[in-house]
Order: sequence, then structure tokens, then C-alpha cells
Amino acid sequence: MKTYTLEEVQNKLIGEVGTPERDRFEYELQMDLIGKAIKQTRQERNLTQEELGKLIGVQKAQISRLESNASNVTMDTLMRVFTALQAKVKLQIELPNLSINLVM
Repeated sequence: MKTYTLEEVQNKLIGEVGTPERDRFEYELQMDLIGKAIKQTRQERNLTQEELGKLIGVQKAQISRLESNASNVTMDTLMRVFTALQAKVKLQIELPNLSINLVM
């Protein structure tokens, strides 16, 4: 029986690193992790979805969708959620001739 490394399995099932399929998978995974982190932090702060929604000016349903998958949300909404949850946010942007680091 042949054994495979995790990297070999990922490349076969998801796609090679740098391919559109792999990039899409990695993005969706990151957005899912952000949603789960928001939910966990909200619960640790003893806030309901409705209470968090009121803090940032959105409906409970939008908080629910955000927690289940953050990929379809604006940067503005994410920043308001992070601010309400008292999270420290670091944003790094790298362009060919410019690098920007923001800490909020």
C-alpha cells in the first residue's frame, strides 16, 4: 500500500499551490476560520447575535451569516464587528512598489 504525504493529498484533491482552485480553497478556509473566531469571541463576551448586530447596526441574520462564513461580507462590516469585539486588527498590503501596514 502506497502512502502519501499531506501535501501530495492536498495537491491532488485541492490543486497545486498557486492555482486558482487552491487559492479559492485557501480563501474560503480563512473566511470560515474568521467566522468561527467571531462566533467564539462573541460568545466569550456573553453577547447574543442580536446584541452584536445592534452594536454595529445590522440585523441578527447578518451576524449569523457572518459567523457561518465571512466570505460574503464587506470590509466595513468586518471592521465594525472587530471593533465591537475589541479585537486588534492588523492589515498588511503588499504591492510591487508599495507596502502598507495598518493596525487598528
